[in-house]
Amino acid sequence: MSGARVILRVDGVSKRFGGVVALDNVSLEAEEGGIYGLIGPNGSGKTTLFNCITGVYKPDKGRVFFDGRDITGLQPHVIARLGVARTWQKVRPFRNIKVIDAVIAGGLLKTSSISEARKIAEETLELVGVAREEWGKLGSEISLMEHKLVDLARAIATKPRLLLLDEIAAGLRPHEQEKLAEVIRRVWRERGLTIIVVEHVMKFVMSLSRKIFVLHEGRLIAEGTPEEIASNPKVIEAYLGIKPA
Repeated sequence: MSGARVILRVDGVSKRFGGVVALDNVSLEAEEGGIYGLIGPNGSGKTTLFNCITGVYKPDKGRVFFDGRDITGLQPHVIARLGVARTWQKVRPFRNIKVIDAVIAGGLLKTSSISEARKIAEETLELVGVAREEWGKLGSEISLMEHKLVDLARAIATKPRLLLLDEIAAGLRPHEQEKLAEVIRRVWRERGLTIIVVEHVMKFVMSLSRKIFVLHEGRLIAEGTPEEIASNPKVIEAYLGIKPA
């Protein structure tokens, strides 16, 4: 990835909620076409950082740049139209909506044509591996794994350049996590996206990521390859609460 164009730059971002400092002067860069991991213990600020990038929260300090443009504080739908998509930490079931319609909703971000949005949805569902016989089912009729794939498809249907995945593997069995990792790799290869994965399942995020950022108590404490992060004393201390010998 070295030398590639920087598509996301977070510059000194801080965010407080009352007396709680959720993010403390966080700076990082993601190059176009890379897959990154964002890890850290519970409460370290990972989802808050995603929320600041996507416009759900406005940082108290610092700036967020996407493809060289300052997007700090823009509305979420504006940022999405610029090419930043995300999934959410908790699955948001669409119990009374068909699978295909849930993904069409994503496609409508970039087109006003229902037929065009449906074409986008069909192509995207095929890309992530949702069987055609599932497309007409309601959200109440599909499994958690299928919900994860539909959430992923809905985000991809917005035609992003940057895709943020927030604990997308949570709640899945190991073999489902492996299948999901393969799907993400396929999306990355075929669509050329930049992907940042927030995840607590270390095997999942380590196998996917070329570079990993580590947050602890709102601060960026380390960044590097999976191998470098796995042996980093600061990371070990943050996760285990003990200093390595």
